[in-house]
Amino acid sequence: MNHLAYVFERFPSFTQTFCVREVLELERQGMKPLIFSIRDTRLEEEEQKHFPADLYERVHFLPQGDELVEAVKKLKAEGKLPQCVVLTLRHWSDHGDRADKRRVHEAAYIGVMLQEAGVQHAHSHFAGIGARTCWWLKFFYDITYSFTGHANDLFCKTDFKITLAKLMSDAELVVTVSDYTVRDLQGRFPESASKVKRVYNGLNLEPFREAGQRRDDEAVWSGERLIFSVGRLIEKKGFDDLIKACALMKKDGVQDFRCVIVGDGPLEGELLELIRTCEVEDCVELAGPKSQDEIIAYLEGAAIFALPCVTEKDGGKDNLPTVIMEAMGARVPCVSTILAGVPEMVIDGETGRLVEERQVEDFARAMGDVLADKKRAIEMGIAGEDRAIEIFAKEVTAKQMRRLQVARGLVRFDIALTKNDPGLWWCYGRQWVKRFFRWFRWQKKDRIG
Repeated sequence: MNHLAYVFERFPSFTQTFCVREVLELERQGMKPLIFSIRDTRLEEEEQKHFPADLYERVHFLPQGDELVEAVKKLKAEGKLPQCVVLTLRHWSDHGDRADKRRVHEAAYIGVMLQEAGVQHAHSHFAGIGARTCWWLKFFYDITYSFTGHANDLFCKTDFKITLAKLMSDAELVVTVSDYTVRDLQGRFPESASKVKRVYNGLNLEPFREAGQRRDDEAVWSGERLIFSVGRLIEKKGFDDLIKACALMKKDGVQDFRCVIVGDGPLEGELLELIRTCEVEDCVELAGPKSQDEIIAYLEGAAIFALPCVTEKDGGKDNLPTVIMEAMGARVPCVSTILAGVPEMVIDGETGRLVEERQVEDFARAMGDVLADKKRAIEMGIAGEDRAIEIFAKEVTAKQMRRLQVARGLVRFDIALTKNDPGLWWCYGRQWVKRFFRWFRWQKKDRIG
């Protein structure tokens, strides 16, 4: 029995490993999701080396391109599509350039499979392609949906027929990954405020905690101390500010440090030129992309993890950078900026230091202060690990997600789920009470009428 469906744009994907962690942890805790991927990631060889073969075997990959159109035509010929699907397809076929036309075909195809499996709810990550496909699932098949909003999918404007406002209005549950985005969405969409809930992205902390336990503080803090950062070389990561901050530290006489930035991206050339202009070739390095094992090795030897997140010109920004969670798990004190959900991760003065975005002098001063106080830095690293365990461990976040879905009646009842989590009885009870009062109001209205 499948409890619900997950509809992803791309799954599994190395750039969205938090989705994989959520699904695998929910499965470990007894859930049986039916998994769909709109894009076929089996066609991307680079992706396949990151995930076990049996995970791909559990994913329903949609036909690609014209094959999907033909598959939907076949379903229509077999009489498996509701009349509303047929009429919508006919209407949209007259608008060949209509944006998001493919979502209609995706929903038509997935809906038949969900009906055959008896699944009545679908969840998606990001307020994007997957969520809009889920909206059409509800329109066509009355299958309820929910979604998890993350960062740019919430912050950046889009121009689609199914807007963010419509997605939120028609969803049964809107999950987002920080208290910051809960407040933001509730303020922008007050009519949907009650359905917005926070569940942090879950992290497999074990490899990072093991790195933290292996840390040799004498080695980390003697000689050339490492300021480490990792991320795509794009505007919102603020790596230009990090390079400038290192230049200021060097100018102010801070000794024995080096900064390594891991990652690749479109700003590589500009950042290399900035390193030359700031004359910090001797202490700042763009190290290119690295494997997770290599990143963990860097964290094991890092004195500071630095990520000066900024708001992009189009409003895009990081919300809850996973790399900060990973650094916290490895007991590395973090220096970052007061932006979106970052202050929910880094507590200024307790697990690291925070400054306002684009304040390069303040950022340089914060890193210098951490380097100047070894004892305090070690204490902040340990406090960061404790906080990561408490709120970012995948076991914690997956349980929160499951309870939210159960309490809202989005997961098919299964007494087996309560064996590992007796708290679900309360969630099921809340669901049943809601259903009773809904039935009671309907009966009263019917009698009065």
